[in-house]
Amino acid sequence: MAGDSIADSRPHPEVEEHDPHYIRTTASATDDRALVLKDGDSFVVLDRHGDVRPVKLGQEGLYHDGTRHLSCFLLRFGPHRPLLLSSLVRADNVAITVDLTNPDISEGGDIVIPRGTLHLSRVMVLSQGTLHDRLKLRNYGLSAVRVSIDLEFDADFIDLFEVRGSVRPRRGDRHPTHVHGRDVVLSYVGLDGVKRTTRIQLEAETVRLSERRAHIECLLPPHGEHHIGIAIRCENGGRRPAIAFPDALQTVSETMGRRRSDCCGIVTSNQQFNEWLNRSLADLCMMLTDTRHGEYPYAGVPWFSTPFGRDGIITAFECLWINPGMARGVLQFLAATQATMDDPIRDAQPGKVLHEMRSGEMAALGEVPFGRYYGSHDATPLFVMLAAAYLERTDDRAFIERLWPAIEAALQWLESDGDVDADGFVEYARQSPTGLVQQGWKDSHDSISHADGTLADAPIALCEIQAYLYAAWHGAASLSASLGHGSRAAEYIRKAGALRDRFDKAFWHEAIGTYALALDGHKNPCAVRSSNAGHALFTGIAFPQRAASVARTLMAPESFSGWGIRTLATSEVRYNPMSYHNGSIWPHDNAMIAAGFARYGLHDEALAVLSGLFESTLHMDLHRLPELFCGFPRGRDEAPVAYPVACNPQAWASGSVFLLLQAVLGLEVLAAQRTVKLTRPRLPEFLREVRITNLRVGPHTLDLLLERHEFDVGIDVLHRNGPIEVVAIK
Repeated sequence: MAGDSIADSRPHPEVEEHDPHYIRTTASATDDRALVLKDGDSFVVLDRHGDVRPVKLGQEGLYHDGTRHLSCFLLRFGPHRPLLLSSLVRADNVAITVDLTNPDISEGGDIVIPRGTLHLSRVMVLSQGTLHDRLKLRNYGLSAVRVSIDLEFDADFIDLFEVRGSVRPRRGDRHPTHVHGRDVVLSYVGLDGVKRTTRIQLEAETVRLSERRAHIECLLPPHGEHHIGIAIRCENGGRRPAIAFPDALQTVSETMGRRRSDCCGIVTSNQQFNEWLNRSLADLCMMLTDTRHGEYPYAGVPWFSTPFGRDGIITAFECLWINPGMARGVLQFLAATQATMDDPIRDAQPGKVLHEMRSGEMAALGEVPFGRYYGSHDATPLFVMLAAAYLERTDDRAFIERLWPAIEAALQWLESDGDVDADGFVEYARQSPTGLVQQGWKDSHDSISHADGTLADAPIALCEIQAYLYAAWHGAASLSASLGHGSRAAEYIRKAGALRDRFDKAFWHEAIGTYALALDGHKNPCAVRSSNAGHALFTGIAFPQRAASVARTLMAPESFSGWGIRTLATSEVRYNPMSYHNGSIWPHDNAMIAAGFARYGLHDEALAVLSGLFESTLHMDLHRLPELFCGFPRGRDEAPVAYPVACNPQAWASGSVFLLLQAVLGLEVLAAQRTVKLTRPRLPEFLREVRITNLRVGPHTLDLLLERHEFDVGIDVLHRNGPIEVVAIK
């Protein structure tokens, strides 16, 4: 009936009141598989045709420094959209290739160009803030044809948070569009005073330009070709030097090749598993970004293509054995951006490690608090953990000595501001009314609740943050001992032991067979079965007698969907398989839990997690694991259900395969001892062999072949160029 609605038109109270950073969704990102490229602080999201469709609140577009510089980019044969033949992102993420053809084109009711006569290929490369689109049009007909190519373009210059759904009371000024020869210049001056420009340049023999369109006419003889070059440059505050397409392609290729060569090689007997490995590595290389403080893995496209402390640290953990240089860049960046003073608006305190750092108009104006924001309580203990793991992996003491002041500042925060009531646990309560309510990795406002579904009051002590704290104290002990601070090392060991006892008493919940999700502000346990408990196995804070029970809970059908472990069990009140953190499946979470299983000798469980995630990749575009997917139970002949606004690619999802493989192999690299240790290695049935090449151990390298047997894994040293010992514990 007219005027009726299936929903109350008022804002949902749990979304609008409690979560101002909620990503609004009016269309699904899974409706059409996106083509994605990223380079530095720029990324582009295109549809399968290589176009940007001007859909309200759609994610497609060309973005630079937190602003959308291209909101419409549509290619047509006159008024007709081309027919899609194929499109793909190259395996190395260097370029997008799209193959198109013409539909039947008529004049006066007669078909003048039959469909399939013309082939239009597009090769698209993103480099240094410029998107290059090279078009090649070929006539496969037997007679000459006159063809019109039309391009429609626009730039809305909206902030990424506006794309996510934020509504601003006012914006800056859109300036008139200028056409100069074969250039079109669209520009906007934000409220922050920065002029943002999109410069569209065309290389074509005959082109007619207007403020929103380019019209290109060409006469193609039989088997004739016509080439068109388009460059779209994003400029903030000044003109960007022009870069030719071949130079851009070479630059990106060389960068990706160098980053890939920094990692050891992994090839298995299973080609589909290799596809997962190769795509994950290519995505990690693409997400790595040069900063003033070294390379840093940006979190994910499109919503989180920026430095995140927690994400960068966990990604570096996942990849530490294949490329320790990533951890060095992460540690260096986070030390340089560590908080040095109290700033409640940014949830900053001295020694606290960065949560996220944003560019863009809204961040610059403080309309969102994320210009440089510190609202995560787990990044700081994780920072200390990573520093200790990096030293063990590399024996790079000189670097750790330079990093030591930042490590000390982090440890001081853990003992002071991080522990608001001095009970030995780290707990959080946001200081900023616009900041994040929840400050663990599950940072949705509704992610921490009691068994009856009521949300926990702050200050909140999360299960996994205490686990990271335990590992941080152990890491601080090993770092102190390595730097000659023996008495401090003993004190940190004592702190770790005391925390372990206190954690077991406060968090273990016999009735649910696992650790409580959290303690609320009154120290009441949130007796909820969640994946957080698996992180207690990852760091070793769990007493050995607890491990099997935690694993049984996590691998029960209520938690393990068949594809992976859910963030929240189906038996819990707030379970929703389509939620962000209350029942979905996150690959990085699963990888950390699997590593915890392996740590406690629970090899079958670790293999089951690896197998579930691998089998999920068989149904996913490019064999790419997204940030998360829905937690519906696995059914026969069914595929995993996509989450509608997941980042894809996401760095820590890409890194998950490497931690999973390390977990089942029990692989450790001990650089100071020049030793590679494999503890009770196992391989799933679908992997007969795993070959690891160029594994760096100090200044030396090692090649290994691992072969699965019925009850064992054979280990052969194929090559070593120095005194590296391989130790197998079976």
